[in-house]
Amino acid sequence: MRRSDLEITDTADILAVIERCDVFRLALALDNHPYIVPMNFGYEYTDGRLTLYCHCAKEGKKLDIIRANPNVCFEMDSNHKLITGKNACDYTMNYESVIGFGQVSLCDDISAKEHALHLLMQKYSPDKHFSFTRMQLDSVVVLKLLVDSFTGKRHL
Repeated sequence: MRRSDLEITDTADILAVIERCDVFRLALALDNHPYIVPMNFGYEYTDGRLTLYCHCAKEGKKLDIIRANPNVCFEMDSNHKLITGKNACDYTMNYESVIGFGQVSLCDDISAKEHALHLLMQKYSPDKHFSFTRMQLDSVVVLKLLVDSFTGKRHL
């Protein structure tokens, strides 16, 4: 990272940033053509490994690309605030962000899908418990992003 003074080095602090983010952007590539899509997500950090989960329709461009190239990048950010100044070059933006790399796979196991969807719902409605019917679980594709590396950055 070029600006080491802005780097977040504590994993617990980076996880707190992830918790504050509402959306992550999944960056895919096929045949030297990038494709990025914003998605809702759930996550877990277990045994030193970050895993992100999201869901999507059972067909489409995103799945076509993932099947051909499961290597991805992701980005998420929060706490945006414009800082103004007297001159244009005095303007800046406060933010927190996380960027990482990994591989995406499809969760085919029904219990893995259910676990992932519980994590996703827990992120957005932590005080509620949801159940899923078999028909609901069968109607979506759950993506599992095993993160190889990630960094956090903060300008506040």
